Amino acid sequence: MSDNLLANLEHYQAIYQRACERKGGPDAVESLLSDPLADKDIARLGDDRFLAEFSKKVFQSGFVWRVVRNKWPEFERLFFEFNIDKVLLMPDEMLEKRAQDPAIIRNYKKVQTIRDNAIMIDSVRRDHDSFAQFVANWPATDITGLWAYLKKYGARLGGNTGPYALRALGKDTFLLTRDVTSYFSQRDIISGGVTSKRSLSAIQAAFNQLQAQSGRSMQALSTLIAISVGDNLAA
Repeated sequence: MSDNLLANLEHYQAIYQRACERKGGPDAVESLLSDPLADKDIARLGDDRFLAEFSKKVFQSGFVWRVVRNKWPEFERLFFEFNIDKVLLMPDEMLEKRAQDPAIIRNYKKVQTIRDNAIMIDSVRRDHDSFAQFVANWPATDITGLWAYLKKYGARLGGNTGPYALRALGKDTFLLTRDVTSYFSQRDIISGGVTSKRSLSAIQAAFNQLQAQSGRSMQALSTLIAISVGDNLAA
């Protein structure tokens, strides 16, 4: 990554100071920041929880999140608590029948992704102790590489879907929210599409630099940037 692309990136302390001024001081800012799970705790998660969260985020994409959350116990019931081995054995006819059940959200194409992503998880765990271990071992300094993996080998896990699922599972990742992407655009660190390979590489490099300066997690830094800009001033 060329240093010129990061020439306009502020130092961590400048971002932190502005966030404090906007939110009412360090205590207020710190109350808004959170950290991810430790890698060892990520590795202990069941692979079924990865499939469940991927599936939940697929269904939440373009839909009312509250409705999906309310129906989620029925998703768990109808898909065997997202047990990978059991989902892999579900034939097309069973998936189609599940997709017609009014207890869940009736969208056959999205229902199909449950088995598709179970196939991805199964493929990974054949070469690793578990899919959870695979994710735990992936460095946060290349988190966009994990995003790209999920997009390429998973089903409907591109865009913000994969990153939001990882965040929900406790994996250290920044998020490309409106305020975060606006910050990098305004600093001329990215131009054009935010999800282009060049833009993602520049954003990852920027977060890596801020992390080196602060020792903070990507998760905390992402929130810090978001509250330092945009229409989110404290009352």
